Amino acid sequence: MHSMLGFVISLLLVFRTNTAYDRWWEGRKQWGMLVNCSRNLAIKLSALLEDKEDTVLFRKLIPYYANVLNLHLNNKNTSIELFEEYNIHFEQGKHKPNQVVKVMIHKIAELHKDQKLTTEQILLINPEITAFLDICGACERIKNTPIPFSYSSFFKKFIFFYVMTLPFGYVFSLGYFTIPIVIFVFYVLSSLELIAEEIEDPFGNDQNDLPTERIVESIKKNIEEIL
Repeated sequence: MHSMLGFVISLLLVFRTNTAYDRWWEGRKQWGMLVNCSRNLAIKLSALLEDKEDTVLFRKLIPYYANVLNLHLNNKNTSIELFEEYNIHFEQGKHKPNQVVKVMIHKIAELHKDQKLTTEQILLINPEITAFLDICGACERIKNTPIPFSYSSFFKKFIFFYVMTLPFGYVFSLGYFTIPIVIFVFYVLSSLELIAEEIEDPFGNDQNDLPTERIVESIKKNIEEIL
């Protein structure tokens, strides 16, 4: 019976760890896309904008979006800056990443109205602006859709009852060696479950979470170099 159940529990744990790792890797891919979109937008704007004041504004806004998104995903209170010199204000209590992108769109529309950007140039930078919100939505999907509790609860119960009954299946053939073997089996199975729990939510400050703060600093450094 334990041989058959061991095969079943191995399949379940493979499913559990693969699902958790897919969520972690998907989060990493989205933040990698954010880095690329930020660089692409900055490079395009550096070639299109001639006014230094407009360039300085986007040099602040682009890395600021990454910082706001990081705080938003970590459920931290975002201290919204007031770009008073540009007459830009953020509304408290609303979706912060949306507000930053909204400011970008309004500024681009203003540049188009002032004939500093043509319609063709706006179409050129539109994919990167749109990608910002797509990335935010994908990260929110990972954050707000955890592994169903029934799955997690069943795995824990299955591991517990499997390990508790394991000595009865091997004590007559292994004798006292059953004790260290059962302890080792419990260590392996419970460790796999804990690893899956640790990485299924990739946004946070734990050791195994994504290094989003380091990515934000990298984006800021790159944008300042480009613009």
